[in-house]
Amino acid sequence: MAQGADGLDPVHLGPETVERYLRLHRLGARKSLSQNHLADGGVLAQIVDVAGVTSGERVVEVGPGIGILTSQLLDAGALVTAVELDDRLADHLRTRFAEVAGLTLVEGDFLDIEIGDMAEAPWALVANVPYHISSPILHHVLGDEPRPARFVLMVQKEVAERIAAPPGGMSYLSVYVQYHADVHVALTVPARAFEPAPQVDSAILVGETRSRRLEETAEDELWRLVQAGFRERRKMIHNVLARQLAGVERERIDAALADCAIAPDRRPQTLTVDEWLALRATLSPLP
Repeated sequence: MAQGADGLDPVHLGPETVERYLRLHRLGARKSLSQNHLADGGVLAQIVDVAGVTSGERVVEVGPGIGILTSQLLDAGALVTAVELDDRLADHLRTRFAEVAGLTLVEGDFLDIEIGDMAEAPWALVANVPYHISSPILHHVLGDEPRPARFVLMVQKEVAERIAAPPGGMSYLSVYVQYHADVHVALTVPARAFEPAPQVDSAILVGETRSRRLEETAEDELWRLVQAGFRERRKMIHNVLARQLAGVERERIDAALADCAIAPDRRPQTLTVDEWLALRATLSPLP
């Protein structure tokens, strides 16, 4: 497709252009599905640049909407599998890209689809994701194989910063994602770059997926341990684990912390991924 052939020229993209397009095609945004369409051509170009998509590369896009990012991924030569829940938008995408090669459209809930049914390694996840399911999407794609080689996601700024946070500002989500991938925030995107504009700013989160460091059973133990710790993230780690790890004696917890050189008065949010891994190994097997 020639860029802009259908009125969505990325060079002249803007909220007014997108608003007119949505009105013309009777595709008003559904707030329940967090539908905020990217309407800034400069940001669009930066996403594609950061994604580094190459010709013939397999890319999965969640929530393609009216296909603004989809079009640019296809123009870059990607083989795109776009998963759209909204039946109106899915119908529109079928019409808009009817003559375009390289696109596979899947209508349905991304979280209900097995990764292996829509992606084959190696693949990349590039998307402006619905903000209310950012965390479930990351758990879905990083938990099961085949995991993406990399991901470039437009998410709420606060969520991106929480995921990429250093020790001291860690959360369960940041430990989970940073265990699986090296992540950073590439760009902050103001709310005015979307139509309709959301109430918050956004950011582009980039991740390069690591090789798995644990087997499945050990991973399950790790997430039980981390979840227990973050039930009281601002309390001292030795007290939190003594209360939250059922069946593990305080003496055993204190000994494990000492073996891992983790001070017992530290807070869970200060522990690094490697410290959680060491603590799991020392406490294993967990009851």
